[in-house]
Amino acid sequence: AVQDEIRRSEEDARRKVIQRVRAHDLIMKVSDTEWQWDRSKLTIYFTAEKRVDFRALVRDLASTFRTRIELRQIGVRDEAARLSGVGRCGREYCCSSWLTELSPVNLGLAKDQHLSLNPSQISGGCGRLLCCLKYEHEFYVAARRRFPKEGKTLRTAVGTEKVIAVDIFRERVFLRSEEQGPRIIPLVQLREEVEQLGDVLMTAERRAQMAGEGPVVAPARPAAPAAGDSPATPEASARHSRRRRRGGGGPSNPPPARD
Repeated sequence: AVQDEIRRSEEDARRKVIQRVRAHDLIMKVSDTEWQWDRSKLTIYFTAEKRVDFRALVRDLASTFRTRIELRQIGVRDEAARLSGVGRCGREYCCSSWLTELSPVNLGLAKDQHLSLNPSQISGGCGRLLCCLKYEHEFYVAARRRFPKEGKTLRTAVGTEKVIAVDIFRERVFLRSEEQGPRIIPLVQLREEVEQLGDVLMTAERRAQMAGEGPVVAPARPAAPAAGDSPATPEASARHSRRRRRGGGGPSNPPPARD
């Protein structure tokens, strides 16, 4: 009963604060008010795009409520956590129900998951990007390592095909070739075709990417020793050294010795 009374008084205090904010012509939004249990302090939470000089407002509110006033500026995500609400998933906001720490969320998370970049579809009630974009991000990144990247060209049983899209849930790859048109095949079948018909280096790279092992670096090819790489006679060696100092080109092998 006491808690309900305090709640009603807090709502009444919020309405009065809003009236005083309008009277002082301040650009700020009063989100919530909170009484201390003994009514010795009234905390007012607000949001504002810019810095607000509310010193005159604090003096006005102190004389109105006859108590100590604390104005605390919060962000829009903190505001959503305080006021709560129902998200697009039909459940209570994570930030107001169980999420204790608000981690930064950027647009790259939506891009990695191939979601629509329309702000209305990936934003929460606070107007910022959905916190849940971060929950499954690691899964999407790990799953996509097993697939070829979109836009890559592969040599398959059909010929040369371009990867249009991938479906990580159904394990399918969307391909298109100029001769045969589009087709959809399982990832396992694509691996087999690439391994059977692709060249050796490309096959190794694709297999590593599809298995999530990272790119395969081909070993450096050792230079084949050519016959006559080093001069056979002292005279030829001297001519070869002078030519290198002058920066000249031409064959470094000496002429064949005559019998």
